Amino acid sequence: MKLQESGEMYLETILILSQKKSVVHSVDVAEELSYSKPSVSRAINLLKDNGYLLVARDGALTLTESGLETATKIYERHTVLATLLMNLGVPEDVATEDACRIEHDISDVSFNILKTHAEKMK
Repeated sequence: MKLQESGEMYLETILILSQKKSVVHSVDVAEELSYSKPSVSRAINLLKDNGYLLVARDGALTLTESGLETATKIYERHTVLATLLMNLGVPEDVATEDACRIEHDISDVSFNILKTHAEKMK
């Protein structure tokens, strides 16, 4: 199943939060994204039903192998694109916002070429 942009955003957010905290709950995701708890709950259930996420009895969220793979891919895209844009002179806030939009739509071919170019710029 192809994830929509919103699903990718949830997975990326859970990944980022899990790097900061030992346990991530739906409320943490809601606070981070400034979304309502019912919206997050619905999204979490969809991600769980589609095999991207495990939810423990205490509500702790854990990415499955598939969820981790997707989240890592999106986070890498975000990081590389934002850095590339900033290196080109785009202000950080604009680069971060633009990278967030681009990361979901860019093809693997274009991203890999941009990533290679960004690595050469270092």
